[in-house]
Amino acid sequence: MSHQEFLRALEAGSLRVAKKDADGVWQINTDIKQRILDYFAAHGLVEMSNGFVDKQGFEPRQFKITDGVRMVPGGTSVRPGAYVAPKTVIMPPAFVNIGAYIDEGTMVDSNVLVGSCAQIGKSVHLSAGVQIGGVLEPIGQLPVIIEDHAFIGAGSAILEGVRVGAHAVIAAGTILSASIPIYDTVHERIIKGAVPANAVVVSGSRPMSNDSEFAKGLHIQCAVIIKYRDEKTDKALQLEDYLR
Repeated sequence: MSHQEFLRALEAGSLRVAKKDADGVWQINTDIKQRILDYFAAHGLVEMSNGFVDKQGFEPRQFKITDGVRMVPGGTSVRPGAYVAPKTVIMPPAFVNIGAYIDEGTMVDSNVLVGSCAQIGKSVHLSAGVQIGGVLEPIGQLPVIIEDHAFIGAGSAILEGVRVGAHAVIAAGTILSASIPIYDTVHERIIKGAVPANAVVVSGSRPMSNDSEFAKGLHIQCAVIIKYRDEKTDKALQLEDYLR
């Protein structure tokens, strides 16, 4: 398969960096990640229209009515090798990087970054200013994964291969990374790297464990699961359906 055929296969969704197996466990395809890295290494810089300079073959994707994607004018760029399913809405400006997978019916709001190889499920809402990290390297690490029907609040950042479970709600301004603990107040447990399905997560802080005089009174960031999704939560999120 040539480099261009490889990119087209990613754009068609026939190749995918990560997906669930029959047991519901996410599996990484390291060969695809390596091919993406090889593409960058094999191609030099070229001048493009409007003064842009990028790797050869990386002109931004163009969409047609038949693609079923609504991409509103105003500075959005979807890189080659990114899959964007029908019924997706992309508001300006937004950026979708190579290897990303955005499933059907997802809303990508203004100033959103979808990083390289990030996996976004069906009917996800990425609110304004959300940063979804990728994880292209190391090739053996799963990328950031946002499962079906999750809601990511404005200004949040999901980084370092964190997985957000289906129907979860991440409150505005929450930052999640592999090292930030998530305190589940419902089940009285501490989680790292994954948000359970239906969890409602807000930004929080916790006292430093260091007992030194310098550290006394200092707090560091964490995330807190305050409840699991219920009818009240669903009603609060209904408004976004009318924007599609």
